[in-house]
Amino acid sequence: MTEDRERDVAEAFVSLATTLAAGYDVLELLSGLTADCARLLDIASAGLLLADRKGVLHVLAASSEETRQLELFQLQREQGPCLDCFHSKTPVSIESLIREADRWPQFAGAALNAGFRSVHAVPMRLRDNVLGALGLFGTTTGALNPADLRLGQAFADVASVALIQGRAAEDQTIVNQELQHALSSRIMLEQAKGILAQSGNLDMNGAFSYLQRYSRDHNRRLSELAAALVAREIPVEHILDHVRAKQRKG
Repeated sequence: MTEDRERDVAEAFVSLATTLAAGYDVLELLSGLTADCARLLDIASAGLLLADRKGVLHVLAASSEETRQLELFQLQREQGPCLDCFHSKTPVSIESLIREADRWPQFAGAALNAGFRSVHAVPMRLRDNVLGALGLFGTTTGALNPADLRLGQAFADVASVALIQGRAAEDQTIVNQELQHALSSRIMLEQAKGILAQSGNLDMNGAFSYLQRYSRDHNRRLSELAAALVAREIPVEHILDHVRAKQRKG
């Protein structure tokens, strides 16, 4: 690991630790975490899947809209690395999707069409429980080196801690409540992105960037902003006008 990369990794974990200690919006933290994975690991993109109380996986965060769609496709077809990782409770590493296409025929085809050539997944762990999986997608073939695999697992473990927020993790009722809240917030966020995309003629990545910029500039939690937009408590034009004005100023 180069000195610059060591510094970037340290800064990412310092930022995560500070955010966890100070209070945070779980969706924004986990979206940032997937972006950190894509930036710091030898991969191109990352997505995070969370299981509900029935053990059904849902997409919670992704570093890009394209990755979110691929994760959704994996869930719809009931085949893919994150599903195998979640059910086996162990990491999955595929150096070449072309060579391993028979393992998940439909998922492999979709991933290759999206430009990915390798894929890895690590479990989100909380003691003996597996809460979900973190998918790591590469645009080149090859194994994920051991240091990056350990770092990816560390990011997945941080995501697990963030979801539970340090509250009586032994109490399964509280765990389920925390996980369900995160899933409900994600659904609300997708609705808000759709509203903003349609009104502002944006793609979904752009809509998410607008929501992030507005929430940060107004010191407002991303999940709260999404709920307010969906409930029409804040006009969509306020968000569009604010971000566009910021963009014009540079």
